[in-house]
Amino acid sequence: MINISSILTIIFVVLGIFFLLIGSIGTIRLPDFYSRTHATSKSDTLGMMLIIIGLIIFEGLTINSGKLFLVLLFIMLANPIGAHALARAAHESGLKPRFLDNKKE
Repeated sequence: MINISSILTIIFVVLGIFFLLIGSIGTIRLPDFYSRTHATSKSDTLGMMLIIIGLIIFEGLTINSGKLFLVLLFIMLANPIGAHALARAAHESGLKPRFLDNKKE
């Protein structure tokens, strides 16, 4: 017998896998470092959040779901901060976005 929590778990996990797949395709297809970093950080953060929310729904109100919630908070904070740090380091090292390479100064 399938109940509503199983259906919600499947929906959230499948959506999370979808966003992780889109981020992986964006890493391969996009032209420069900044575009790749943006696509990967946004879609991976959302994908992991959806998967963990699906696992929390599957687990119910237990200590494990509390731990998963803490992991969710860490991902929500660490992924955007890490992507920003990478982009800032690339910018400070002199890496220019691709659309600026064609312009003459």
